[in-house]
Amino acid sequence: MKRAEIMVVAGDPSGDANAADLVRSLAEMIPASQFQITPAMQPLTTPLAPRFFGAGGPRMAAAGVELAFDLTADAAIGLGGLLRQIPKLWRLRNELLRRAVERKPDVILLVDYGGFNLRLAGAIRAYLRRHAGTFFNWRPKIVQFTSPQVWASRPGRAFQMAKNYDLVLSLFEFEKEWFAARVPNLPVEFVGHPILDRYAEQLRAPRHPDASPPLVLLLPGSRCGEVRRHAPIMGAAAALIASRHESRFKMIVPDETLAAVARQSLAAGPAKTEVQVGGLAKALSSATLALIKTGTVTMECAVFGVPAVAMYRADPMTYFIGRRIVTAKYLSMPNVIAGEAIYPELIQGEATPANLAAAAEDLLTLAPRRAEVRVKLAKVVHALGTPGAGRRAAAAIVKLIGPP
Repeated sequence: MKRAEIMVVAGDPSGDANAADLVRSLAEMIPASQFQITPAMQPLTTPLAPRFFGAGGPRMAAAGVELAFDLTADAAIGLGGLLRQIPKLWRLRNELLRRAVERKPDVILLVDYGGFNLRLAGAIRAYLRRHAGTFFNWRPKIVQFTSPQVWASRPGRAFQMAKNYDLVLSLFEFEKEWFAARVPNLPVEFVGHPILDRYAEQLRAPRHPDASPPLVLLLPGSRCGEVRRHAPIMGAAAALIASRHESRFKMIVPDETLAAVARQSLAAGPAKTEVQVGGLAKALSSATLALIKTGTVTMECAVFGVPAVAMYRADPMTYFIGRRIVTAKYLSMPNVIAGEAIYPELIQGEATPANLAAAAEDLLTLAPRRAEVRVKLAKVVHALGTPGAGRRAAAAIVKLIGPP
């Protein structure tokens, strides 16, 4: 029996986490799917677990993926960062194409990192077309897990996706409807959000969001450029809040490198602001309020029912271009799902310490306002589906590749 080979590519921290969850589900499900045992017969061989290889981050490595390189370590942020990294990203894409051709996986699983992964899928499709009609018998299935947000900007990419992908696994139900209206030939499956499984244990524990003095979390991002831009603004906003209200402040970042950047950036913050590495779930369980960067963390706050004020600052050129191609009304996913600004959003020039502090104080001082936000967040979380996204995604992939 052939051992299944699956290539996995993720290029940012959230994609690394989602890919690791899916890899573990696939490792359990694929060997079982290779056998149908009746009472009258027994398998002649032991089921073989699939082999996973590709590029990603530490969570994928811990899940058993053989990594060619860490694609999450220095993901580009902003137009300037992207332009500087184009030669490197081109080399990495070509290296992944070479490895795919060399090992001929059954499935190429692309997670998040929409622009890079769409180009990689296109390069693989082009290679397959060049060898069509020969004795070449490699016909991999190309799957995108977590749809690029083409509904928010550059919707024309949906047609490229339809040409290059065999299946898109969506985390949000509205995405399936969006694609069906524009590219009905692209199979899209809504599987739900892995976040419901990732924090299942913490969500069952008691929460204490209105402790005294209130705990305000500062969540500037998961990349160096984001922390450099956002931490000083959040720190200055925290200082304004502290001057008028008794509060505790904690800034949380994912690793020690970012913690060092955060400490340097907090000169304007309250003297007792703690910089913590990891432990986000536990902190969210007792947070009264959060100042956050738009992105994945908005969904983490929503799942824990934490009222928040969202902000984002980009370099001027990136913002100039972005405002012309982004058509979505909101940047925070809870707001997109709800169709309203549950989380106030302060973008670019509006993201000042004074504005951030004012929006935060509105939530901090009014318990009924916080209660209203939590009710709306509960509806957003309900729209994410039920736990088990990883197993549903794995089942969809097993169905796609068919029997061995």
